[in-house]
Amino acid sequence: MSAARLDEVDRKILRLLSQDARTSYKKIGEVVGLSEGAVRKRVKRLVDQAVIKRFTVLVDDRSMIKALTMINVDPSVPTPEVADLLMRIEGVQEVYEVTGTYDAIAVIMASDMNMLNRCIDGVRRVKGVRNTNTCIILKSVHPSARTR
Repeated sequence: MSAARLDEVDRKILRLLSQDARTSYKKIGEVVGLSEGAVRKRVKRLVDQAVIKRFTVLVDDRSMIKALTMINVDPSVPTPEVADLLMRIEGVQEVYEVTGTYDAIAVIMASDMNMLNRCIDGVRRVKGVRNTNTCIILKSVHPSARTR
């Protein structure tokens, strides 16, 4: 499948839905200058083209410990295999394959330091993980902060 072509209106719709997935098509239409029906068709197309993968809820995670674990993968093990194994570990929320010094980054969410340590230990035991470096997130600035 080729990459979807997005125009400025598509990007505005995506920005609005990223800030609040419950925004009505009528409200989006008012902002971008389209009818509710035209917005509905565009959103359906964005979903059909997998530009929009899902509509979700952003949970207030201030009571949780969030960390990023940067991972070097042994070249003899394909990084996608390691990423799949990492996603099976309790506490691993997302895994990104990246360029640069590390091969992957795991986003971890834990209720306490013991859970975080267990999760990091699990990451280190995955076949193909050569070494890790974990940073605990102290503060997060969400996209909605741009609108303030």
